[in-house]
Amino acid sequence: MPKLKTKSGVKKRFKITASGKVKHGVAGKRHRLIHHTSKYIRQNRGTTVISDADARTIKLWAPYGLG
Repeated sequence: MPKLKTKSGVKKRFKITASGKVKHGVAGKRHRLIHHTSKYIRQNRGTTVISDADARTIKLWAPYGLG
C-alpha cells in the first residue's frame, strides 16, 4: 500500500489541536486590507475552530495529521 499524500493547501491553512479539532485563520486578511473596514479586520483577528462536518473532510485530506 503506497503512502497517502497530504493536500498541500491543507497543510498551509489548517492546524489540528490536541483534542482533534481543526482550526484555521480567517480568509481575506492577507492583502488589500485598505478596502476592509477596521471593524472587519479587528473582528477577524486570530483563529477559529471549524465545524465538525467540515473538519471530517479536512482530516481526509491530511491522512497523517498536520504535525
